[in-house]
Amino acid sequence: MSEESLPEDAGAQGAHAGYDDTREEPGEALPVYAERVLEVAELIPPGRVMTYGDVAEWLEEGGPRQVGRVMALYGGAVAWWRVVRADGVLLPGQEQRALGHYRAEGTPLKQASRAAEGHLPRLDMRRARWDGGERAEGHT
Repeated sequence: MSEESLPEDAGAQGAHAGYDDTREEPGEALPVYAERVLEVAELIPPGRVMTYGDVAEWLEEGGPRQVGRVMALYGGAVAWWRVVRADGVLLPGQEQRALGHYRAEGTPLKQASRAAEGHLPRLDMRRARWDGGERAEGHT
């Protein structure tokens, strides 16, 4: 995805932090949209998740791809495992790290079928999904 597809001020500015805790330039200011996405991620309680689309809808700006881009670039600074795909599939390349967090937090999971690739569980989206309710009131 190109940086141009992000909302106005959410450009990547060359940092590729991914889902770890590093940045090319530690003093680099985050774009406003990225700050807003990360603030929402920080509001999600342990054991609960929001989809990329849920975050965009809650912010009333951008879309799932823009939120995913922000999380890929800057998500290592927050509980990145709580912002997920709508189908409940664990983040490719980060499955084991995410699974450790989900188990520690008691996030509802669905057992993988024997046919599932790698026999990894999925998130139980019906039980784990957080609607941004009570704790999020007054935040934008």
